[in-house]
Amino acid sequence: MAVSNYPNGFAGGVTLRGVPIVQTHPGKAFWVYNGTTGLMPGQRGGSNGNKGDFNSPFSTLEYAFSQCVADRGDIIFIKPGHAESIASATALNFDLAGVAVVGLGVGSNRPTFTFTTANTATIPVTAGNMSIQNCLFVGNFLSIASAFTLAAAPNFAIENCEFRDTSAILGFLSIVTTTVSVNADGLYVVGNKRSSDATTTPGPLVTIAGTINRVTISENKLFHSVASTTAVVLTHGALVVDELVMEKNKVYCVNTANTADGILVTTSATTGSGVISDNYIRSQDPSAAIMVTATAVQYGMFNNLHTGETTLASGAVLPAIANDAA
Repeated sequence: MAVSNYPNGFAGGVTLRGVPIVQTHPGKAFWVYNGTTGLMPGQRGGSNGNKGDFNSPFSTLEYAFSQCVADRGDIIFIKPGHAESIASATALNFDLAGVAVVGLGVGSNRPTFTFTTANTATIPVTAGNMSIQNCLFVGNFLSIASAFTLAAAPNFAIENCEFRDTSAILGFLSIVTTTVSVNADGLYVVGNKRSSDATTTPGPLVTIAGTINRVTISENKLFHSVASTTAVVLTHGALVVDELVMEKNKVYCVNTANTADGILVTTSATTGSGVISDNYIRSQDPSAAIMVTATAVQYGMFNNLHTGETTLASGAVLPAIANDAA
């Protein structure tokens, strides 16, 4: 059966048998795959000398970015089984505004990026409105500082990705880190999973090193099997964070929290704004546990449930429910 291809899409829309077909992105679509299995007749193995379409994909995500045009609405699909190594801070660069990366597949068949060779290996993000979803990231070196490092990258989104350590000594310290004096507003970290097993004192999911607005950290699943001296979800020092939404995260950690180390947020900032609600936390020490460092007074806390007891006890609201009658 003949197959039609319309690389420029349908500017005026298209209808088949009276049913409109929606084009969900305005730009071009490129494909990436460097595996050799599962090729159908007429399909080529991945190569950066290919056209980058479904049947002749590029072999690296970095090259696919080079074929995109900023702010055109391009999208890059990565086929199941694709695998790359991140050996430095320059191996893969998210540097083209408005490009979306979508991984296909489930479980270990998702596109996989393994960090090797140096603890400074990272994926720098240096352009606005970029996103990635449904990919697997593996930390395979001692104390990798951060999987993603944001510099002038507003509205960066990570959705439904997974981050794993390789062993008890090899893994990530943090997953997303912003840098000083840059615009990283609109950071969106939703629906991800992190499994932290390395004994190098794991840090938070997100580390903020500059003032920032409109941060969303929601519906993530975070498992720390090693005690940490900082929050599991977010740290931002004395820096102002405005319009934070942190909700519906599930946290399992072995921290013995005290007034210096909040389980959800570690900060010494006293100004800013945001809501932290409906998070579920299991940690080791119910008597001293706090959700946000005691010096931080800017966030509204609602219905966060914590337990440090046995599995026979459900979580209690922490901090305690306020009485504003006075």
